[in-house]
Amino acid sequence: MKKFKKFYIEITSVCNLSCTFCPPTERLANFIKVDDFTKILDEIKPHTDYIYYHVKGEPLLHPKIDELLDISYEKGFKVNLTTNGTLLNKAKHRIFKKPALRQINFSLHSFDGHEGSTNRESYLRTILSFAKEAVEQSDILISLRLWNLDQDNATNAERNRNRQTLEIIEQAFQLDYQIEEKFIRGSGLKISDRIYLNQDHEFKWPKLTEAEDEGTGFCHALRNQAAILVDGTVVPCCLDGEGVINLGNIHQTSFSDIVEGERANKLYDGFSRREVVEELCRKCGYRQRFNQ
Repeated sequence: MKKFKKFYIEITSVCNLSCTFCPPTERLANFIKVDDFTKILDEIKPHTDYIYYHVKGEPLLHPKIDELLDISYEKGFKVNLTTNGTLLNKAKHRIFKKPALRQINFSLHSFDGHEGSTNRESYLRTILSFAKEAVEQSDILISLRLWNLDQDNATNAERNRNRQTLEIIEQAFQLDYQIEEKFIRGSGLKISDRIYLNQDHEFKWPKLTEAEDEGTGFCHALRNQAAILVDGTVVPCCLDGEGVINLGNIHQTSFSDIVEGERANKLYDGFSRREVVEELCRKCGYRQRFNQ
């Protein structure tokens, strides 16, 4: 029985932003149905304790996210939520103090990634105010993400842009230092009780049109993570946003059978040999992080 530390369930393929770092999905716009979500949780219960409401799409758009959180709690799951945070005022009453919520990740780089963004301070103040209130009134963890650094260290434009964001954070938490002084890439910087800042390089979503690498190396796909798209398609990781590596559909085949199927085992065994058997994986720059 395969167990996964991270299990991604895409509750919607729809997003309210159009960020440069996130290619729009070519799949049909869709929202997961409550009944389908419930059946999925029953299917994956033996395989994981932690679920992430994300592959593509903005989860706060789901009109029944409160019901999904309640069902997740009833089934014994802890939920991690990744959001751009722009819909927080509208959705707050649906998610606030829900016991299933373990962690909320705010993708702050969405502000600069979306060309139509306005009023950085208002955007950040809303998120930071929510973060403080949530931590005070629950056991939740908050991760503030700035995943927009250049691979060869940040350019001056990026530094200036991020400095504006970091300064607002510093003021909100009355920090007596500049965040850059203590920042270590790949490590979360604790800025308050259960509130962390994470900065990292921007990554590219893998596409079949990209150049292939040498075809050797390792990945945690199907080893510590798996994902299910909103239509029920099972994929090996959270970066297969178009369902290219379609392992089967959970509405037609049990999840246990899917992850022990021929294609899934070939991928898993290939990585055990440091051999990349799937074309999309050979075109995934993110995988190279595990081979450095």
